[in-house]
Amino acid sequence: MSQIEKLRDVLPDAAKDTRLNLQSVFQTTTLTVQQLWGTAVAAAIATRNGEVAKAVFADALGKVDANVIEDAKAAASLMAMNNVYYRFRHMVGKESYSTKPARLRMNWIARPLGSKVDFELFCLAVSAINGCEMCIRSHEEVVIKGGLSEDQVHDAVRVAATIQATAVSLEIADLTDEVQTQTATA
Repeated sequence: MSQIEKLRDVLPDAAKDTRLNLQSVFQTTTLTVQQLWGTAVAAAIATRNGEVAKAVFADALGKVDANVIEDAKAAASLMAMNNVYYRFRHMVGKESYSTKPARLRMNWIARPLGSKVDFELFCLAVSAINGCEMCIRSHEEVVIKGGLSEDQVHDAVRVAATIQATAVSLEIADLTDEVQTQTATA
């Protein structure tokens, strides 16, 4: 049994749809194995839920090479920085901030270990989780110009959304367990 299946088994009844989606998004036919698992690893890290990240990471091992996993980790790390920075610039809406250089190192974006387009897809998925409109638009444009289809973009974002929902659902399960334990001892 995969680690992701184990996560599915502990999701609460309120997350029945997430349980079903968690199974179906890994059966996509538009994404390559590298795109699917790189997106999943990057998204899992972006949820900031260690249980989800460890499960997805464990299942990705053996399915893709180390370069895909390293690119996914780099995408999650860089977007944690970029999504905050560029979301601020976008939301504040002042031209003066837009003209200032970011002066943030982003060398990995220029030279990922694997496919540049796949790396950008991982960044897009993380940016969707983090809600950075500028980054979403930028990465979507790059992957489309790089030859990916809108169906592939759509499936990658579906993977990210479902992994995020899994992280939230596990928090619901933990909260429910904690409240039930407190109620039983009161």
